[in-house]
Amino acid sequence: MRRRLLSSTLVVAAVAVLLLGVPLGLVVTRLINDEAVQQLRAQATLLLSQVEYTRIEDRPIDADELQRQYPSRYVQIFARNSPTVIVGVEPPPARQMTEETRSESGVYVRITRDRAQVERNVRGWLMLIVALAGLALAVAVSLAVVQSRRLTLPLLDLARIAERLGSGEARPSRHRYGIPELDRVAEVLDRSATRIADLLGREREFATDASHQLRTPLTGLTMRLEEIVAAADQPSIVREEGEAAIVQAERLTAVIDELLAAARRQRHAQAEAITVDDVLRQQVTEWEPAFRRSRRSLRLAGDRGLRALVSTGGLSQVLSTLLENSLEHGAGPVTITTGSSDRSVVIEVADEGPGIPEHLRARVFDRNVSGAGGTGLGLTLARALTAADGGRLELVRARPAAFALFLRPAEQPAARYRVVSGPA
Repeated sequence: MRRRLLSSTLVVAAVAVLLLGVPLGLVVTRLINDEAVQQLRAQATLLLSQVEYTRIEDRPIDADELQRQYPSRYVQIFARNSPTVIVGVEPPPARQMTEETRSESGVYVRITRDRAQVERNVRGWLMLIVALAGLALAVAVSLAVVQSRRLTLPLLDLARIAERLGSGEARPSRHRYGIPELDRVAEVLDRSATRIADLLGREREFATDASHQLRTPLTGLTMRLEEIVAAADQPSIVREEGEAAIVQAERLTAVIDELLAAARRQRHAQAEAITVDDVLRQQVTEWEPAFRRSRRSLRLAGDRGLRALVSTGGLSQVLSTLLENSLEHGAGPVTITTGSSDRSVVIEVADEGPGIPEHLRARVFDRNVSGAGGTGLGLTLARALTAADGGRLELVRARPAAFALFLRPAEQPAARYRVVSGPA
């Protein structure tokens, strides 16, 4: 990433220098040339005035004085009825600049200078511009190095924090970097660490409670079974102990149900009032490219502004499972329709494919049941996640397939959806 930042900054700086430096060089060259031409023209006009004044006073033209006034110039003066006056040892080389002017009295003046002097001046200014451009590039690279370090070091630190979370070390880092976006990521990781630590604590608490609560019923059930084995030749005792064993088994089942219910109540504590639209838009954004590659569409319809009591992560996983099933096993456009009633917020996911075979309709949510070579776990886990948030997942139509999520409502709907995506 640091290399990409440096290269991109260098490219931007180079483009900026070219866009500014090249026009500046052209402008400077034009200005210096124009200034040289204007200066030469002004000298020619002044020289003509001097010659006219000298003729009015009937004095000869002093070539030595003109040489002192116009050094490094080659001057030619032509006057009617007067010899030609030349000032300068020799004319400039072929690359020269010349200005001419004449008066009404017949005086003609030509002044010439060597263009090489102007070109040296132009080269000097161009070298200055190039030096400034190089300095600008050096400053840009230096700033890019500093900025890349400022960005990449926090990212590396965040990667280490995320890796630590993945390894099970769930403790907030409290690191902040002075960059709002990175600080936001760090805050999210800290909150995730807190939640993971809370979940791990609940899991440990659940395991401890389960081991403690199940030990007694299991011990009692073991004792009853031992009594049954010992009294195998006494039918009345076997019957009595068998009935007691059934009671112990029912008690064990009740304990397990109670522990699961407690775990689900803890899961419910994570549910919160969320806007369903946000999750739906996120899922559409995530899945729309895959549907587009399959030349299929993904559409939203129904009520807008619905709020439900659910965990964002759980709802996202359930919707992702349903959309993946529609993409893999369905056909035609997939429509996500939202609605509500007095007791539920309903999200329906339907496609126009062949649907679910009749012999699998009653067992579509069973573990390891799949009609298309899948793992048979997706819908099972989706229903479990929905139930953990206090809702339910149902198959409302088999052909074509349509699944509906029934969630606990937080408030009433406000408007209706329009189709937001779906090039076929």
